[in-house]
Amino acid sequence: MRLFTSKSRHLIGVDICTTSVKLVDIQRQQGIFHLKSYGIERLPEGVVVDKLIVDTEAVGTTIANLARRCQNAGSSAATAVSGSAVITKIIDMDMVLSDVEREAQIRLDADQYVPYPLEDVNLDFEVLGPSLVNDNMVQVLLAASRSENVEQRVDALTFGGLQTKVMDIESHAIERAFGLMADSLPNVPDLVAIVDIGHNQTTLYIAKNGEFIYSREQLFGGAQLTEAIQNRYGLSAEEATISKRERTLPDDYYPDVLTPFIENTIQQITRSLQFYFSSSQYTSIDHVVLAGGSSSIAGLAGMAQQRLGVPVSMANPFINMTIAPHIDNEQLALDAPSLMAACGLALRSFD
Repeated sequence: MRLFTSKSRHLIGVDICTTSVKLVDIQRQQGIFHLKSYGIERLPEGVVVDKLIVDTEAVGTTIANLARRCQNAGSSAATAVSGSAVITKIIDMDMVLSDVEREAQIRLDADQYVPYPLEDVNLDFEVLGPSLVNDNMVQVLLAASRSENVEQRVDALTFGGLQTKVMDIESHAIERAFGLMADSLPNVPDLVAIVDIGHNQTTLYIAKNGEFIYSREQLFGGAQLTEAIQNRYGLSAEEATISKRERTLPDDYYPDVLTPFIENTIQQITRSLQFYFSSSQYTSIDHVVLAGGSSSIAGLAGMAQQRLGVPVSMANPFINMTIAPHIDNEQLALDAPSLMAACGLALRSFD
């Protein structure tokens, strides 16, 4: 299983993260993208830890249930390994080389780029375009991931009745999905911060003219809110997660638990942005887009806009798509920020 591979044929996007599996099925109708179906299925606690699959069978069962519900059983799929599990490098290579020669050269020089034995690694490359330093060379994106990271995901999808045709990189999938909504942001911002707030990790991406030019991960996410609810109300992790989602917590939840979490989240975003500014030529950004499963918290976008002093919007890669009649548009708007990776993976059908 290579990274990047496979052209043509219809693929569904399957995003496996710590707390859930997300599936997106996009088709093209008269040149316009059409969201045919999507689904989110929660994972039992502890089956995925730090984006590594601990229990392949449990994840496979969840995938099978989700694929059945979305009427995608037996489909071909694109899935992804996360940024921290992937090494990417841009290298310059002679433009006259064929793909076979290029691969042989990369494997010969692999120890320069990859800190693992070659037999333990899945390796792939993609020609990006002309080199910036030499007219006779091209820029090549090299991607490598430990084979176990790739195989775990392939095995889980196989167990769930799906065929993995593409193994992508999570950040590339999110960038592809962002491309669908970049032109719809008000005032066509030049520099956009995409803040992906997950369960344990928040990733800041900076996009210039729609292309990602920077990313930084930090250990902070929705798990902190779940823990705060557990401690405050004496609930189990499962009970805390359900109460948080269904908004069945006591009246003091908003002022005493949620508001401090929102303030902490904005502090983390500010810190990440400052870190970016200190290492780049920029001192401000034009727009913030909130993404990820923990970004839809009531009040977060409004308070972030107030504190950061720039427009803040929720990620919605489906904004310019037609939507199948059976899909609840209100629910989709709530789910959309967490579906960026799955949507970007589904778009691999149209490469």
